[in-house]
Amino acid sequence: MNSPGLLSFLVFLPLVGSGILLFSQKENARLHRVIAAIFSGLPFVVSLWMMSQFNSGVSGMQFVEKLPWISSFHIEYHLGIDGLSFPLLLLTTLLSFISIIASFSIDKRTKEYFFWFLLLETGMVGLFVALDFFLFYVFWEITLVPMYFLIGIWGGPKKEYAAIKFFLFTLFGSVFMLLAMLALYFASGTGLPGSERTFDLIRLAELASKGQLHLAGVSAMMVFLGLYLAFAIKIPAFPFHTWLPLAHVEAPTPVSVILAGVLLKMGIYGILRISYPILPEATRQFLPVLIVIATINIVYGAFCAMAQKDMKRMVAYSSVNHMGYCLLGMAAVMGNPNAAHAGLSGAILQMITHGLITGSLFLIVGVIYDRAHTRDIDAFGGLATKIPLFAGVMIIQAMASLGLPGLAGFVSEFLCFLGAFGGNFNGHHFSLFAGISVIGILVTAAFFLKMIKLVLLGEFNPKWEGKMPDLTIREMVTLFPLVALTIVLGVYPSLVLNLMDDAVGNIIRFVSGQF
Repeated sequence: MNSPGLLSFLVFLPLVGSGILLFSQKENARLHRVIAAIFSGLPFVVSLWMMSQFNSGVSGMQFVEKLPWISSFHIEYHLGIDGLSFPLLLLTTLLSFISIIASFSIDKRTKEYFFWFLLLETGMVGLFVALDFFLFYVFWEITLVPMYFLIGIWGGPKKEYAAIKFFLFTLFGSVFMLLAMLALYFASGTGLPGSERTFDLIRLAELASKGQLHLAGVSAMMVFLGLYLAFAIKIPAFPFHTWLPLAHVEAPTPVSVILAGVLLKMGIYGILRISYPILPEATRQFLPVLIVIATINIVYGAFCAMAQKDMKRMVAYSSVNHMGYCLLGMAAVMGNPNAAHAGLSGAILQMITHGLITGSLFLIVGVIYDRAHTRDIDAFGGLATKIPLFAGVMIIQAMASLGLPGLAGFVSEFLCFLGAFGGNFNGHHFSLFAGISVIGILVTAAFFLKMIKLVLLGEFNPKWEGKMPDLTIREMVTLFPLVALTIVLGVYPSLVLNLMDDAVGNIIRFVSGQF
């Protein structure tokens, strides 16, 4: 599928909006909001139109754009999407637009705020469509700076510390990604006579599949670990998760939505797009470690969430738990063909459903914080009788997050476990770790039911009499689409699964050496 310039339009339209904001009146907050909404809304509309043009039966890249960029080093401006990246592109444009609408309550330095937010969207969209490793790295780094300022300026009491911790963790990982990228580049030109070095991710995967990617003195496992470190920090995978709860708690609500809904997915996406197809042998050797890390993420994240009194911190730790399900499904890539397909499909779908569900949960916590200026679970009670719309949304999304059948969270988690129970490596089955991980589901159900009980049920706290209005129009606009998609994907997950089917098959063939 070719549509010249369409992906570039999606990537750089928010950047154009951020440029226009620079020349707008500093005091005109309403104008800043309108500009941000337009230049974030248009990419979402275009991505929806692309869904009607996307051919799910094609296993290769679609909407491809390829131009020479830095020719002397074989760096290209290469964009394209497939069944792995397109669902994430849709999620990114949707959550970016919703977060911009949710940001209308921001009244401090709005010009700078929306500038950084639109620049962040450019980085996120660009990363999911980049097919040149150098370009991928540029977009990866672009997302770092806006997020640093969005947390550090508009965050909570510990905003500076949270922003610096986020920045240093991510930058630390980026250094190892840079080294791994250079190793792959120099290895790509040592195959057949006349072969050229390249940063092209598709070409690197092809060379790896033909045994023509020679890492000359640098083991493939070292390169894999360098990439894994960068991606694991972003996921975040244990033990690199410690930056996440603080960043979530201190970030403004719309920024938390993007952080949980999109930025965490960049790590999983990087492993599936780069590590798996380009370093298949190292991937196979690392799978026993990956299944252990996945199990720790699931169980440890759930128990940490259970111990929280702050609702936002609880949802933040639930993200550690839920990203563990992605790792669990990914570890099944070398199981029997059906298990491998189910596990990888579940991992990709989990990225989408987690973005919808957890993004909406952060919005829900933001709603109650705007009214009460506290997120302490014990400070409430009986809110369901006073704000029924809010209560209904909170219950649906909490139930989706704990994996209630009929909602989106159940389908993705089920597929991850289905793959993990059938996964194995060299005859060693992963069913034990999958069984231990089930504990995470039970604990997740416990802490979400506890939150519902203490916040919505029981006697109403008279302290909040007259201070707890129900959802406003703007809040309904941001929450209702996410709730609707949570229900739709719970009933009809094939809406997304059909998009990714061929991409999942390609990843399995690369890792198993059958390509």
